[in-house]
Amino acid sequence: MKQLLNLSLAFMLLAAVACNSSKQDSGGGNTNTSSVPAGGQENVQDDVSQKDVVKIAVGSKDHTTLVAALKQAGLVSSLSNAGPFTVFAPTNEAFNKLPAGTVDGLMKDDKKADLENILQYHVTTSSLKPEYFTDGMDLSMVNGDKIKVSVKDGKIVLNGTANVTATIPAANGMVYVIDAVLLPPAKK
Repeated sequence: MKQLLNLSLAFMLLAAVACNSSKQDSGGGNTNTSSVPAGGQENVQDDVSQKDVVKIAVGSKDHTTLVAALKQAGLVSSLSNAGPFTVFAPTNEAFNKLPAGTVDGLMKDDKKADLENILQYHVTTSSLKPEYFTDGMDLSMVNGDKIKVSVKDGKIVLNGTANVTATIPAANGMVYVIDAVLLPPAKK
């Protein structure tokens, strides 16, 4: 009984010391968080580690339209997280192939859901290396639809229209640069 009492006292003393030391800081008990940036993983500054899929797009002069669309749709935080993700990233030139006014229309607040649907049709929640893709396979995308993959002579084509022109490994998955925007099938 005496051992149990001594053990209990020791735990209480340890808890009291731990609580006391956690209350101490250089600001007299007030923690100033004004210097902590708002947002999530996308705000972490790291110039040493491999870049995530968003930072790869942000660092590319050929993907400024995609980055603007990701911001407008509110998907930057989601795609900056651990993933894994495979992102099929249309270039600015790919967006320019869409009918005139399409991109500007999708960037309006009342079209946010449509923009989000299109962008999510370019993402799958796994990190797929090029050797994974086989001719004729269907790939499930984040928006719930599927894309058709064709592989001929080592070249990957999506839905018969978008050619993969580059593959870039990311910290949270893979980025495939494509030369056309993938449009989800119309809902029935």
